[in-house]
Amino acid sequence: MSKLCSEVVNALSANIKEKIKNIAQDNRNINIEEIRLRNQKPLILNANNKDYFYNINSNKLDTKINNSYIVTKEDIEQTFQIICKYSIHSFMDDIKKGFITLQGGHRVGLVGKVIIEDGQVKNIKHISSLNIRVSREIIGCSDKIISHIVGLNNKVNNTLIISPPQCGKTTLVRDIVRNLSNGNEKYGFEGIKVALIDERNEISGSYLGTPQMDVGIRTDIIETCPKDLGIIMLLRSMSPNIIVTDEIGNIDEIKALYTALNGGVNLITTVHGDSIEDIKNRKELNMLLDKELFKKVIILSAKKGPGTIEKIYDLEEKRWYFAN
Repeated sequence: MSKLCSEVVNALSANIKEKIKNIAQDNRNINIEEIRLRNQKPLILNANNKDYFYNINSNKLDTKINNSYIVTKEDIEQTFQIICKYSIHSFMDDIKKGFITLQGGHRVGLVGKVIIEDGQVKNIKHISSLNIRVSREIIGCSDKIISHIVGLNNKVNNTLIISPPQCGKTTLVRDIVRNLSNGNEKYGFEGIKVALIDERNEISGSYLGTPQMDVGIRTDIIETCPKDLGIIMLLRSMSPNIIVTDEIGNIDEIKALYTALNGGVNLITTVHGDSIEDIKNRKELNMLLDKELFKKVIILSAKKGPGTIEKIYDLEEKRWYFAN
């Protein structure tokens, strides 16, 4: 079993761990993206946007729900304790945000009974579901589009990436950050200072302050911080050439992007959607298509697997480019 798999498997309860080991050995060609544990519901593994169930008769994956293993409350409680290293109090700051990052950069989302105090989340108790998202690097996956992002004389084009969920945008953004930070001799540009706002700790996968993913040698990371606040903090403290964020979603974040732009900093960010028309028709988000804010728009899909580059649009030139 690979190091990547072992970090995830070792975070599971003994009961689930044995089942996942069987799956990993028998399905080496299936890249598991998520492991879903829901109390009194079937154990579900997601790969390539398809759900698989663990068949208790065959001890193998099955696309049919018949004879599926049903996750118990004990499975969830034991897994949660292991993830927290048997010290839930030590992970309370992460629990309040709804996720915990494992060594290796894998992220575990959690839900249950939310305790609110003074309008803020104080705790999440009685955990009812865990979602383990397996993090993978694909070094070089941004190479084919990097010439659209970096132009002559190391000039960076402000770039917006539009993508539906689970289409590889985080993997692509991570590799863009690596390319910009390290530089890429093949494509003729030098490394620049990158400031990464990793609000959900998905891009860098930092564990105890150390990035588990390769995000380059000139990258400064601010973790689990709201994007609008993080942008201002980075402008004041790190003198970045470019700020990179993931999943812009409200007017405060968009205003912060304009603040960064007015400060002479380039931008790369993402937004959930499936087309430029989709973003145009959504209140507030249509501001992202301001040609003063972004020059390039990259459209992602999963038609040929996660990370498929559908097309690239130049907002200034008003023309489409294709990556291939």
